[in-house]
Amino acid sequence: MNQDHIEPLPQIDELDEKILKLITKNARIPFLEVARECGVSGAAIHQRVQRLLNLGVVSGSEFIVNPAKLGYNTCAYMGVYLEKAKYHSQVAKALREIPEVVECHYTTGQYAIFVKIQTKTNKHLKKLIDEAFQEIEGIARTETFISLEMDFKRQVAIK
Repeated sequence: MNQDHIEPLPQIDELDEKILKLITKNARIPFLEVARECGVSGAAIHQRVQRLLNLGVVSGSEFIVNPAKLGYNTCAYMGVYLEKAKYHSQVAKALREIPEVVECHYTTGQYAIFVKIQTKTNKHLKKLIDEAFQEIEGIARTETFISLEMDFKRQVAIK
């Protein structure tokens, strides 16, 4: 998002908030159940959700894969130091080519880029660091943190 031009926030009313709370808790909830909970028609819910999609308040729905169930037992975060700031785009493009990199953020502070990595083992992570990350032109050095356990993850609060 370009900080120079901040778009006005869409108008969200109490019904929109209630719908958002229900559908973010369970993306597979039938619209008729949402309608019953909200005391309005199924058509009204369909229109409201479509409006929220069009406004960009929500986007699609997805199934969340549990990495551990597929053998990805190591979650790590890596701070990336760049040789020069101008390398940001090319480094991000190279990181996108590494399937184990599941998130990439351009940041302020100590690191220029901060990534989340899912690997099968610590040895898999070490191999990635040695063979993939260290080969990316523009990376000066990296600092890696292994997550021992995720205590919680949530979406932004709906009022």
